[in-house]
Amino acid sequence: MNHLLVLLQAAQGGGEATGNNYQSLIMLALIMGIFYFFMIRPQQKKAKKQKQFRESIKKGDKIVTIGGIHGKIVQLDDATAVIETEDGSKLRIERGAISQEFTEQSFQEGAKG
Repeated sequence: MNHLLVLLQAAQGGGEATGNNYQSLIMLALIMGIFYFFMIRPQQKKAKKQKQFRESIKKGDKIVTIGGIHGKIVQLDDATAVIETEDGSKLRIERGAISQEFTEQSFQEGAKG
């Protein structure tokens, strides 16, 4: 903490006014708080929701992969899934490559947001 005060004093041209140092620290803390609540926290919530989705998928669900491939899950393992595409071909993919569920409602919600 003392190192931060020294750096702030040097940046302000000396240590004659300690009130300015505390104001600078408060501003720095506010900026970090705003950054956390508007950038980091929403990303963490999104990642948690995505993880829960990947764990809750089941056989028969229609999904879209990260690469944009649409398919229906025909087999699930712990780490992989086999999907069947429209033309009947089957692909083995990693569970982590599943981006979202594909239903008309989820597709329309994704287009709006």
